[in-house]
Amino acid sequence: MTDSPKATLQPLVLIVDDEPQIRRFLRAGFEMQSFRVIEAETARQAIDLAVMRAPDLIVLDLGLPDADGATVLDTLRSWSQSAIIVLSVRNAEAEKVALLEKGADDYIVKPFGMAELLARARVVLRRIASRAAPEPVLRIGSLSIDLVQRIVSRDGGAITLSPKQFALLRALAAHHGKVLTHRQLIKELWPQNPDEDVQYLRILMKKLRNRIERDPARPIFVVTELAIGYRLRTQEQLDAAGYAEAMQ
Repeated sequence: MTDSPKATLQPLVLIVDDEPQIRRFLRAGFEMQSFRVIEAETARQAIDLAVMRAPDLIVLDLGLPDADGATVLDTLRSWSQSAIIVLSVRNAEAEKVALLEKGADDYIVKPFGMAELLARARVVLRRIASRAAPEPVLRIGSLSIDLVQRIVSRDGGAITLSPKQFALLRALAAHHGKVLTHRQLIKELWPQNPDEDVQYLRILMKKLRNRIERDPARPIFVVTELAIGYRLRTQEQLDAAGYAEAMQ
């Protein structure tokens, strides 16, 4: 069937899961929001469809019958630029870190709500789109980050950051909405010493929060993903978290 001109404007989602009821649930949720959907129940089908249809987003279950989802992720990331959200019943922090470092854009543990998955899907799709045309100025609530001019402000007031503090914020801003693991940030900040102690990163993060957050003890812009890393929230994530005051 040929997609209509209007339909081709909608993001194409590849759902990879061996359970038919999960695929039906996900298809219904995405199609209600006007996404186009294709399905695969095995790793082989997933890779074939990723090659043939080049989906905008791949929702990947780890428990496939013919291969582990982590292996599929490795294969896809060797050539595909599609956004990838991993679904799994596994909740081990070490595995989340490993999958994010392999190139997953996000990770959701089953069971989950469709609203949460749709929200995360929109975030990763916007992030992928922004790679082609990056915004020079990122605005999140009352926080403004000018990546070109290296100017940061909150509530209209300029914030002075050290070069290292700005480098940390810039790394998070380049992937805003996505969790960056401790290891990924350490490699970005200390490329000559990628095995640097994570404690140095925590100290640097504390100093950055002291500068950009209204209440550093209760940060709303840069949040901690326990035992994994840090995430600079998008405006949508800030809204969903209920921080209306930060939007003023």
